[in-house]
Amino acid sequence: MRFACLGSGSRGNAWLVQKGSTLIMVDCGFGLAEITQRLAQRGVAPEAVSAVVLTHEHSDHARGAVRFASRYGCALWMTHGCRAMLAATAELPTETGLLAADQALAIGDLELTPYPIPHDAREPVQYVFSDGRVRLGMLSDAGHVTAHMAQCLDACDALVLECNHDLERLLQGAYPPSLKARILGRYGHLDNRVAAGLLASLDTRRLQHVVAAHLSEENNTPDLARAALADALGCRPEEIAVADQANGLDWRQIG
Repeated sequence: MRFACLGSGSRGNAWLVQKGSTLIMVDCGFGLAEITQRLAQRGVAPEAVSAVVLTHEHSDHARGAVRFASRYGCALWMTHGCRAMLAATAELPTETGLLAADQALAIGDLELTPYPIPHDAREPVQYVFSDGRVRLGMLSDAGHVTAHMAQCLDACDALVLECNHDLERLLQGAYPPSLKARILGRYGHLDNRVAAGLLASLDTRRLQHVVAAHLSEENNTPDLARAALADALGCRPEEIAVADQANGLDWRQIG
């Protein structure tokens, strides 16, 4: 199993998870032309995407999902809440499937399990992927960490963790008070310190990859995110990868 990122941040998010001929895109927060270009940078033709699965309906995660699935005839999966929000603004493709939190779904050679997260969206989820041998846990767009989230991410072989902001940079930055309050709220985004605390609480004996994701371009830096996660693992900062807005992250093999 391998994974890659097409871009991660407030201006658009999309990830790829692949096993054999099964290729799943997690979120599609870019327009059709841009997502096609970003796929090409990872050596992927859009027709090769087996399915798009959404975490929630916010535009930086779902902007291009309906058009992409309609254009290339792949399945589109989402929760009931996400479907309700998207259906109010666009006609959904015929192949639109509904996900339920904590109920595993098999798509080709991959199994994905959505789990609920606290975020200011309608029924948001994140995912744990498995090919039966290794597990990839993904977490982004969460205002705080719950015991259930930690349980879902425990003992993974690879982890993608939101490191949206450095607390001091956000507090001292130029964002208006209302936006700061949203980000810092219990349904906002995780900062470096909280992400590191989560990582330190997990069983990491199988861990091969750790990726910091969804970094704010104004309120965080790759060095700060790497340092926080490296401190939690007791490793060198350069062992922590960062998925950025412009370039995402190249393919990473698990196992």
